[in-house]
Amino acid sequence: PELTQQTTKLIVQTVLDMIVETLVKEGRIELRKFGVFEVRRRKARKARNPKTEKPVMVPEKNVVTFQPGKGMEARVRTEAKPYEAKKKTPK
Repeated sequence: PELTQQTTKLIVQTVLDMIVETLVKEGRIELRKFGVFEVRRRKARKARNPKTEKPVMVPEKNVVTFQPGKGMEARVRTEAKPYEAKKKTPK
């Protein structure tokens, strides 16, 4: 209650920056009761351009995966309200 909104935002952003930094350096970070973030290598593959239908090569790349912790997953399954994307309004 004593922290300002700006201070709280700075704290949260610092924690998120530290998570990213750990992923870059170590490739994995486990947050107890929350989940595990991990960097994995996705192989190069053939794909198709949806506009032109022509095949294209997608190069290999690093991706971040997330596996939720048991406590978080159990709670979300029983208590969470499903997200409903907002519909786009025509111009």
